[in-house]
Amino acid sequence: MRSFAKHLMALEAPGNESSPVATFPMTDKLRAHLAALMGKGGYRALLSRALVLASAEVSWLGALRVKADGGLEWSQAPRAERDPAELLEGKVVLLAQLLGLLAAFIGVNLTLRLAGEIWPQISVDELDLGNGGDNEETK
Repeated sequence: MRSFAKHLMALEAPGNESSPVATFPMTDKLRAHLAALMGKGGYRALLSRALVLASAEVSWLGALRVKADGGLEWSQAPRAERDPAELLEGKVVLLAQLLGLLAAFIGVNLTLRLAGEIWPQISVDELDLGNGGDNEETK
């Protein structure tokens, strides 16, 4: 999932991280689609769990919280400016955790199909995220 998340991050304004404070356009794009599928509460629960898992890997993510609308905000003012590479790593880890949870719930194939709808410029046929989930039919 991490390589898939890095691939998606590269599609989003590569090299355009001018702000020292993290913003999360990738989760915002997913929010619109996933909230339609599972409701705002379902998306908030999924993102909250992904944030807990990602915070175990990237400590500064622990300073974020999920808002009622499913967006992310700082629970406290950021203590220091973040290095762009550090910001990118945190975003990749969070996105990978979110996609991993989604794949666990709906399967790899449906996760890839959803990603293809959100980011039509990716070729999901070239990506290998495993051989499908337990909830998927095999042909």
